[in-house]
Amino acid sequence: MSELFPQKPRQARSVARIDRERCLLLVVDVQERLAPQVLGHESLIAHIEALIWAAQYLGMPRLATEHCPDRIGALIPRLRERFLPEEIYRKTRFGAADHPEFESMVRSRGRSQIVVAGMEAHVCVMQTTLALAAKGFDMFVVGDAVGSRQERQQDRELALARMRDAGCILLGTESALFECTAAGDDPAFRDVLALVKSLPG
Repeated sequence: MSELFPQKPRQARSVARIDRERCLLLVVDVQERLAPQVLGHESLIAHIEALIWAAQYLGMPRLATEHCPDRIGALIPRLRERFLPEEIYRKTRFGAADHPEFESMVRSRGRSQIVVAGMEAHVCVMQTTLALAAKGFDMFVVGDAVGSRQERQQDRELALARMRDAGCILLGTESALFECTAAGDDPAFRDVLALVKSLPG
C-alpha cells in the first residue's frame, strides 16, 4: 500500500538564522481597542517593546501595521512613539502583504528576513506571515510576542503550528535578541542585555 500511495514528503523547513544586516522588524496591529482583549497583553507588549528597542540599537528597519484604525484604534501610544509616520501602514485586509503598497514598503527596505510580532496570531499575524513567506522572505515569528484573545488560544496554537509547517521559524524574544546581537563584544551587547534582563518572566 505504501508503494502505491507513497507519503508526501514534508516541506523542508528553513534553517536560516537572523542576520541583522538582512532583517527588519514588523509589528502587526497592536492597537488600542484590540490589545486589552489579548491574553497576557501586558507581558506581550513588553516583549514587543524590547524587540523595537533592540531594532533601534542594532540599526534594523522597523515597520508597523494598523488594521482599520478608525474602528480598532491606532497603535498603542507606547509603541506608536517608537515609529515614524512613514513606518506605519494602515490596512484593510487581514494580510498586510495582500496590499501591493505594503509589499513595496517592505521591499524598499532591502531586507530578506522579517521578524514578526503582534496580534492577533491566528488572523492578521498569520495571514501576513504566510503571504510574505510565499513571496520569498525568511520569516521569524516571535512566539512570546504574538497573541490572540483569551477565548482564541487554541486558534493561536494552530496558527503557530501552521506557520511553522509553512517553513517559518518560531523563536522567543530572548533568542531573537541574542541572535540579532550575535556576540558579547558587539557594541550594542550591553543595551540588548539590559533588554533581556527586563523581560517579564
